[in-house]
Amino acid sequence: MARHTAEFEVTGPWSLENSREFWEEMAPVPPAGPRDGAGAALRTVFPADTDWRQVTAEVTQQGSTARITVTGDGDLDAAAEQVRRFLALDVDARGWPGVGDRDPVIGRIQARRPGLRPCGFHSPYEAACWAVLTQRTGMPAARRMREDLICEYGTGGAFPAPAALLRLDAELPWRKTEYLHSVARAALDGVLDGARLRSLEPREAMHQVRQAKGLGAFAAELVVVRGANHPDVLPTQEPRLAAEIAEQYGTERELTEISQAWRPLRTWAALHLRVLRGDRLATGGASGTGPRRALK
Repeated sequence: MARHTAEFEVTGPWSLENSREFWEEMAPVPPAGPRDGAGAALRTVFPADTDWRQVTAEVTQQGSTARITVTGDGDLDAAAEQVRRFLALDVDARGWPGVGDRDPVIGRIQARRPGLRPCGFHSPYEAACWAVLTQRTGMPAARRMREDLICEYGTGGAFPAPAALLRLDAELPWRKTEYLHSVARAALDGVLDGARLRSLEPREAMHQVRQAKGLGAFAAELVVVRGANHPDVLPTQEPRLAAEIAEQYGTERELTEISQAWRPLRTWAALHLRVLRGDRLATGGASGTGPRRALK
């Protein structure tokens, strides 16, 4: 088993600790490995989306420098790039503070979570599988199904590779087995390749994702926003985000108008609002960002 380490400068604000907290809050299952407090490494295991071999990754931060160590038998250079993508470390975010300057709501969230970068699923493939598991199903049940798939078809704690998922013969509810097979075939055919989806215009990327049976508009958006981790998509399929936007900005303004201040990092702003909503609900509904203010 080979080992590869890459070090690089992250452009723009970055805090591994705050990013890891976001991932733990939003992921179906927390990242692998113990958490040792502030400054701890982020460790996770996943099937690489170039060759579907299992990879173990460890990420640490030293100032603005990220250190990614990947271990496995496949293309480890590509695996390290995949880690950069799903942790949003490949995004030039020097313009991110300016978004907070233009939008006071986002600015206050930035102050609460400095250096937070939206972390996605390991790959569009895993995001698509999660979208299938959650269809017509509560989160706890979806998490149990995901854990069962990992135990039965995965290796080393990683989510099953597409070829392994094609062996699934259990009859899961709501046509989930059929749809998971469709997602696995799409992944093997390159339809869900993370680098390719990231390079496409978001609408075109979503259109291609929807070629897989069982993936509708909500799933396609999830795959592009949190699977390919595209930095500049305006989410339209997330009710909780819509509710938070109404809470913070009022209902008299259109999202397309509000989001102009967020370019070219609309995904980041939207997911920061999701974080704010989670914080508000966890503290009994208090906004935590001060009085509502309109954009200027």
